[in-house]
Amino acid sequence: MDGRFPWLDQPPLSALLAVLNRDGEEARVVGGAVRNALLGEAVADWDIATTALPGETTARAEAKGWKVVPTGIEHGTVTVVISGHPLEVTTLREDIETDGRRAVVHFGRDFRADAFRRDFTINALSLSPDGRLHDYASGLADIAARRVRFLGDADTRIAEDYLRILRLFRFHARFGAGALDATSFAAAIRGREGLRQLSAERIRAELLKLLTAPGAADVLTEMDGAGFLGIVLGGVARLPAFRRLADLESRQVIEPEAIRRLAALGLFTRGDAERLARRLRLSNAEAKRLGAIALVLEQVRQAPTSAEAREWLYRLGPELYGDAMLVATAALPDQDFTDALALPAQWTAPALPFRGKDLAHLGIEPGPRLGRILAHAEQAWIAGGFSRDKERCRAILAEAIDVIV
Repeated sequence: MDGRFPWLDQPPLSALLAVLNRDGEEARVVGGAVRNALLGEAVADWDIATTALPGETTARAEAKGWKVVPTGIEHGTVTVVISGHPLEVTTLREDIETDGRRAVVHFGRDFRADAFRRDFTINALSLSPDGRLHDYASGLADIAARRVRFLGDADTRIAEDYLRILRLFRFHARFGAGALDATSFAAAIRGREGLRQLSAERIRAELLKLLTAPGAADVLTEMDGAGFLGIVLGGVARLPAFRRLADLESRQVIEPEAIRRLAALGLFTRGDAERLARRLRLSNAEAKRLGAIALVLEQVRQAPTSAEAREWLYRLGPELYGDAMLVATAALPDQDFTDALALPAQWTAPALPFRGKDLAHLGIEPGPRLGRILAHAEQAWIAGGFSRDKERCRAILAEAIDVIV
């Protein structure tokens, strides 16, 4: 067995391939698993293409006692779950009609025709259960050169689905070397306006993956120069800040994170955060994180003092504080954030030493005044250095009660 594909003859993949490769039907591993293995990258899951129709795949899998989920049955896709491991199986297809967002397909039995439905040559490879590689479009040569290019006519591939423009940039940022393929890039520019047809959810998914890719900074620079980022972000891109953040993450061995990188790329104010959250249909949690980082960028125009940094850490929590300070460091290169970045490893913010129940015990009725007293006391406690002394905390609370009427 080819040493590049150690998983090919191991369960659960081998078991499913054995079931599908008999009685006149054929199945192969296709797409990302083959590509990643040839590039020496990790393979997390496997996609299988088969001549068998979905009903036949389902019948054979269920006869073995495996669970089958019709995850995309209208496109010929079912997911077979073996010992807790999901494997996606899709019947070979041929496109009949496309409109730039979706395709009408019918099922086929020709692996070569199915391969030419793919977007890039490096994604058109397939692998038989015996280890034979099938390359219909010079994908192996492009993998060796780390070249990402559209399969066949680039304009046609883009017109079939305009999301492929963003996939070109993402795949080059992750797998490519050197400049973008000139023919593919030129076609992407010609099809650029088609991005406006895509849903925010689809753009979001591709953009967030692109932002964390190793070559993101260089690719984003090319995208901005060709007018893509204005369409995607709906605003001005901070490319130098993005590049500084990526360099900082690399130097400090910090895992790239998409929302942090989006903040470096697109934020000047909280208004930018609100716009991006709407435009990209970010989740509530993502939008909240982006807004918090934007708040820091609005208020931090120089490296924070120790007291200021501790307040930010207390209010944001360690993870969000770390993201905000990394983005601020990238946005303000003339400031030294070394101490602020190191703070979470040196100091843990204590919990607020008083709650509403403490005020209730002192006879303060629930309501707006109670909230104002707590807010005043909290700010005084922070300004006083987060005291852990019980007497001092009681004094802070008593003072707040006297002041807030």
